[in-house]
Amino acid sequence: MTMPALFHLAFPVRDLATTRSFYGDLLGCREGRSAKRWVDYDFFGHQISAHLVDADDATLATNEVDGDAVPVRHFGAVLPWDDWRALGQRLLDGGADVIIEPRVRFAGEIGEQGTFFVRDPSGNALEFKSFRDMNQVFAT
Repeated sequence: MTMPALFHLAFPVRDLATTRSFYGDLLGCREGRSAKRWVDYDFFGHQISAHLVDADDATLATNEVDGDAVPVRHFGAVLPWDDWRALGQRLLDGGADVIIEPRVRFAGEIGEQGTFFVRDPSGNALEFKSFRDMNQVFAT
């Protein structure tokens, strides 16, 4: 059997200890290889690499999407509906920095989805979403 394509994302962080707490403990991502200035995680079956930076000049630009100011620079995962709901509750209960609380976006339209946004301790925005009908992920 051929392994499906995986994505890899490297992103800046300001502190590896708080990064480990957020991605490892709160999100439940398994830690992979690491070195003095970076750490890899299994992010829902994909590889992400948190790289320690001394300064990050990322802008906090947003775009309006269905009434929300969505951070332009973000990454995340599309999860099964029940997993999405459970993760949203775990992050709310765990004190995550919530940007947009769990909600249904585009209700009754093509692409209806559950979504929420959080920031990690370094200010990186993450979106977690779900579709009741996974055939809607790329619907136009």
